[in-house]
Amino acid sequence: MKFLVALAAMLAATAPARAGERIVFATDWKAQAEQGGFYQALAEGLYAARGLDVQIRQGGPAVNVPQLIAAGAVDFGLGSNSFIPMNMVEAGAPVRAVMASFQKDPQVLITHKRSDVKSLADLKGKPIMVSDAAIGAYWGWLRAKYGFDDSQIRKYTNNLAPFLVNPKAVQQGYITSEPFLITRETKEEPQLFLLADNGYPSYGALVLVPDSWIAKKPKLVQAFVDATILGWQHYLRGDPKAGNARIKADNPEMTDDVLAQAIEKMRAYHLVEGDDGHIGEMTDARWKDFFNVMSAQGVYPKTLDYKKAYTLSFVSAKVTP
Repeated sequence: MKFLVALAAMLAATAPARAGERIVFATDWKAQAEQGGFYQALAEGLYAARGLDVQIRQGGPAVNVPQLIAAGAVDFGLGSNSFIPMNMVEAGAPVRAVMASFQKDPQVLITHKRSDVKSLADLKGKPIMVSDAAIGAYWGWLRAKYGFDDSQIRKYTNNLAPFLVNPKAVQQGYITSEPFLITRETKEEPQLFLLADNGYPSYGALVLVPDSWIAKKPKLVQAFVDATILGWQHYLRGDPKAGNARIKADNPEMTDDVLAQAIEKMRAYHLVEGDDGHIGEMTDARWKDFFNVMSAQGVYPKTLDYKKAYTLSFVSAKVTP
C-alpha cells in the first residue's frame, strides 16, 4: 500500500502540468496601450495563475469582433463602446458585456487652437470629420445634447492630412492617440474636447462574453475579469514594461514614446479608473441613461430589452491578487 501511495506521488510530480482553460480573446484594434491591462495580465501570468490559457488576438481595421464572437471564431472579445453589446442585443446575438475597461470613453473632438471654439457647444454648425461608425454612435448624443446636425458631417478616413493642412478643421479621435500624432507634426498641442467629461455616458473597451460561457462557466469568466482588473492596476499603477513588451511583440510598429504618452493620458484623464478609482465597474443607472438617450434619438427601439447587453455579476466581487 505504501508503495502504491509513493508511486502515485511520484507520477503526480513528474506528470505534465494540467493545461488551463483555453480562451481566445479578440481585441478591436492593433496592440496598443489602450489594451495594456490585458497584455500586462498575460505577461505577468495573472491569467495562468487563475487556470486560464489566454491568447490575445489583435484586431485591426478589417476585424469585426462581434462577428468573430457570433461565429465562434473567438471566445471573448473587446467592444469599443456601449453601442457594441447593445447592437448585438438588437441583432439577437446572446452576448453580454461583463466589465468595462474604460470608465470614460476616450473619444474626443479635436480642433486647432482657435478663439471661436472653447467648448463642444461652440462646434454646433461647424464641419466635423467623423467616421461612418460615429454617425450611428456618439453623433446621436451630440445631436441630442448640443443640437448638432447631419449637415456638419464630413468623411473621416483615419488620415490626419486634411486636419493638418486646414486650421479650421475639426475631427474625431481618441485622446490617447491622434492628439499626440498631431502635436508631433505641428509642434503645437490641439484643443481637445473629451466627450465623457461633457456627459457622454458610454463605457469604453468592454469585455464581451457569450451567454453560454456566463451560464456554464461563470467561474472562468470571473477569473478572466479578476485577472484583467489586476492587469490594469499593475499596468497603470506599477511598471508597464512587461505589458508593453507583449504589445510590441504583437505590433512591431508600436513605439515606446507612443505607449508612454497613452499611459499618461489614461492616468491623467482617469479613463480606466474613472473619477472614483473603480476599475471594470458598470452600473444599471448608467446603462439606463445610455439607452434612454440613444433610444430617444431613434438609434434603438424603445422596446429593446437593453439589460440583455450586460451583466453586473462579475464586477461586484472584490478582486484579490
